Amino acid sequence: MKPRSSRIAATAATLVVLATLATACNRGSDSSTAAGAGKPKIAIDLPRADSDFWNSYAQYVKSDVSSQGLNTLPVSNSSNDVTKLVANVQVFENTGAKAVVMAPQDTGAIASTLDALAAKKIPVVSVDTRPDKGNVFMVVRADNKAYGTKACEFLGKQLDGKGKVAEFQGALDSINGRDRSEAFASCMKSEFPGIQVIELATDWKGDVASAKLQSTLAANPDLNGIYMQAGGVFLQPTLALLQQKGVLKPVGQSGHIAIVSNDGIPAEFDAIRKGDIDATISQPADLYAKYALFYAEAAAEGKTFQAGPTDHQSTVITLPNGLEDQLPAPLVTKDNVDDKTLWGNNVGH
Repeated sequence: MKPRSSRIAATAATLVVLATLATACNRGSDSSTAAGAGKPKIAIDLPRADSDFWNSYAQYVKSDVSSQGLNTLPVSNSSNDVTKLVANVQVFENTGAKAVVMAPQDTGAIASTLDALAAKKIPVVSVDTRPDKGNVFMVVRADNKAYGTKACEFLGKQLDGKGKVAEFQGALDSINGRDRSEAFASCMKSEFPGIQVIELATDWKGDVASAKLQSTLAANPDLNGIYMQAGGVFLQPTLALLQQKGVLKPVGQSGHIAIVSNDGIPAEFDAIRKGDIDATISQPADLYAKYALFYAEAAAEGKTFQAGPTDHQSTVITLPNGLEDQLPAPLVTKDNVDDKTLWGNNVGH
């Protein structure tokens, strides 16, 4: 299907022209520019600052706001607290936001805020997370079920279909945690019934994952696989614990615990190169920022889209409460870890 009133490609071309005309840069927390002064105000809330992935996303947002010459309100950070997010949105409403970019970490608790924004005709672009209810103009996200399935298929093959795998589940009140967990469990059950999955709820917290892994290792010294649903928060505490316990063996060595992760941060790539972990699935932090801002400005300007393929190797799907642009998220192993097109090879550590 084609976009309804304006093709994504055509709109993207328009933004390229606008970006070319923009000459001023971001300065300070209020990133409105002379070039963007005539444009609608876009509000941006960053979800947290305790994850390498989200800190990289924040860098890309800052860069893209500048390069696209956007008119943005001072950027806020809700620190993984839905109460703060609601308060930040109220500030956005009071300061003239014409579109809001957010990444609600609790996807069930944001519905009333989305309804309030819809009543005021302020469109919302949700990044990485899909709100359970409440209208959204566009969700910019990768296919999280594919994350769980890819991780399962990779680990299953690495373990020859046998063994025990600890799974660090993200918060199950988050659509991402649910999607990854459900897809991983379904794939393991159908394709690798000889592998026992030990599900460890973590609420996306690295210290919780580490404590639960320590208990799991004590009870299951034959553990031979780990699936980390977010390398940005789980990688370092996991490697530190495995090192402390003397079980951090490199890939190919007897006793190696096969590890697959999600995120695609530079630290994961380094761990793949060292042989500490086997693979990760690269969440496109760069594309999240680029297309979140693209759709936010398009929404503020009254443009609309429809389900179907895009010109940036993704597919827009229809949701009960809006649309979702499912961006590509490749599996990264030792075979392609040095690929320069991966965002994790283009940001600082």
